[in-house]
Amino acid sequence: MVSARSELPHLIGVIHLQALPGSARYAGSLARILDAASRDTEALVSAGFDGILVENFGDAPFTRGSVGPETVAAMTTAVRRVRGIAPTIPVGVNVLRNDARAALAVAMATEATMVRINVHMGARVTDQGIIEGEAHETLRYRRAIGADSVRLLCDVAVKHSAPVAARPIAEEAKELVSRGLADAVLVTGSGTGSAVDARELSQVLGAVADSDAGGAPVFIASGATFDNLSKYREAYGAIVGSALRVSGCAGDPIDAKLARAFATAWGRMRRGK
Repeated sequence: MVSARSELPHLIGVIHLQALPGSARYAGSLARILDAASRDTEALVSAGFDGILVENFGDAPFTRGSVGPETVAAMTTAVRRVRGIAPTIPVGVNVLRNDARAALAVAMATEATMVRINVHMGARVTDQGIIEGEAHETLRYRRAIGADSVRLLCDVAVKHSAPVAARPIAEEAKELVSRGLADAVLVTGSGTGSAVDARELSQVLGAVADSDAGGAPVFIASGATFDNLSKYREAYGAIVGSALRVSGCAGDPIDAKLARAFATAWGRMRRGK
């Protein structure tokens, strides 16, 4: 497995795209969606974030399986816009709920450097039904399209889900890397904006530090705020969405001042480590 530690950004801001063509709440203007994504990108760049993740958050309710070609096309257009504004910052793709193939295709077409996969291995009960990981298909597809350089950021015990059969999170995290070949492990709370359990984070960190797992980077991937950052100083990085919105609600526009303040707080925390 290629080491991802030197390749991945540490502070990743999430751009929640408005409802895309074909989704239930699409408002009829792709141009407005792209303009909103542009403003969010500019806010993250000016704030000093060193990574950006683009996801089709507005498309809820999400499909359990593959998204339609209209979603792939719209996301490709949006990620191209983001990369045009932030050409030197690593950009990632998350196609909700769990379309890793589509995410890899978008990343390949736009030269994005990473994708997020909510369920890479095992099975989870979600509001879309039971979602099963397809690590074998994802890795073979990545090789087939020549996207080996695209890093796989994979959730363990992902938010908005429950296990089909409970297993220790440490075991799941270790196998996610050692058997599923994930390039990084993402730890979340129970839902969007929910804080990560510090004990679970510690267990995951211990598991992936094991030599068999290759010491993969571990990210806080939900619920990071100004108030709790110090609890997560041992994590490699953070993926931040809700805390960058004035309302605290995912999907709202990123506030440039909040984003700048968060990046400053993150930097101070890291320097004080």
